Amino acid sequence: MPVFDYDPPERFVAGALGQPGARVFFLQARAEGRLTTVALEKLQVAALAGRLDELLDEVLRLSGGTAQVPALAPADLADDAPLETPVAEDFRVGTMALTWDAEKSQVVIEAQEVIDEDDLDRPDPAVLRVRISAGAARAFTQRALQIVAAGRPPCPLCGQPLDAAGHVCVRLNGYRGGEAAS
Repeated sequence: MPVFDYDPPERFVAGALGQPGARVFFLQARAEGRLTTVALEKLQVAALAGRLDELLDEVLRLSGGTAQVPALAPADLADDAPLETPVAEDFRVGTMALTWDAEKSQVVIEAQEVIDEDDLDRPDPAVLRVRISAGAARAFTQRALQIVAAGRPPCPLCGQPLDAAGHVCVRLNGYRGGEAAS
């Protein structure tokens, strides 16, 4: 099982390529001349960002405010640069896990490769393991949520993503948004 271990990475970000509605989402970790890029779904990026924030808030709460966990992303850790190219997918993410290492005051993120039913004879899936500070985790979360929100705008009636031509809105009984008002 290949394990891509970054402790800590020089850079760890979420990003997307493509046009809204047809974007492909990635996590990238870089350190010491190595770059690992894994593909995942938009919902996985959103879930990872949400769970990271929840984990850090819980660590802060349980410590009574004494843990070295910033409430917000430190401005000096913001990373708005694009994904590093060439974007070459090392594997597609299936499951993810988060843990808090209290001894090192770090978040540990593991993204495990999804194994197709055709590949069941493979011994173990690949894993991307990243250890980052609480501040870096807050910065990752901030960027990830911006990437997710940069997609198609939601329908004001049903919340589903709008295409350039509208969409079939369940709240309009199957009419396309914009057609019902005509």
